[in-house]
Amino acid sequence: MTARVGIVGGRGKTGRGVAAALAVRGAETIAIGRAEWGNLAGALAGCGAAYVIAPNMHADEQGYVAEVIAAAQAAGVRRLVFHSVASPYLPEMPHHLGKARAEHLVRRSGLAWSILQPGAYLQNFALDGSTVRVAYRADAPFGFADLTDVAEVAAGVLLDSGHDGATYELASFAATVADLATAAGADVEVVTPEEWARADGAGLDVRVRDWLLAMFAYYDRHGLPVGTLPMRVLLGRPPRALARP
Repeated sequence: MTARVGIVGGRGKTGRGVAAALAVRGAETIAIGRAEWGNLAGALAGCGAAYVIAPNMHADEQGYVAEVIAAAQAAGVRRLVFHSVASPYLPEMPHHLGKARAEHLVRRSGLAWSILQPGAYLQNFALDGSTVRVAYRADAPFGFADLTDVAEVAAGVLLDSGHDGATYELASFAATVADLATAAGADVEVVTPEEWARADGAGLDVRVRDWLLAMFAYYDRHGLPVGTLPMRVLLGRPPRALARP
């Protein structure tokens, strides 16, 4: 019998990546977004599992996930995999805390659950030779996650046994933004948070801009390191590596 998986938030880049990885495994996927929000339980009907991705910088991720859990329970979904973030409990970063609170709901949902905590996406950077512009120090340590690797892991966690109650931090490789730029043959431009707010952040909602500034301040002090062994083990192959000169 073909597995059917509902992907909540399935029309963004992460949802499309997970759908592609599930298709390789022969699973049927249903992309669920704003158009289906009025009848989430109906959209999830017939799904054995659900993958849950909240919109970036969501103002109430806890409430968003609570609605999905209630709909999944009503629809008879057996498994729920939540797309969280590496180091969710960081009081300095409100959007991380939102994911930590959502994780708490997932763990108490009564469903068979798993949680994935990817590091910063490699795909957040163009890496096409153009200047890489950041508002934090370029030598801050990160565990970068390649979206293709994350999607393949998600497909395995959704379809394979042995992952109930598991929380996995995911990174493909450890590097700095300076390393990424060097590998892409690009320069790095480090701007102040104030310069970023006047330029890149000027058109954003005030809350989102403030949350991003808080993130940049944390990155400047600490980066966001993430271990790479869980990704390697879950993939059963080496994850994407950074091509260093």
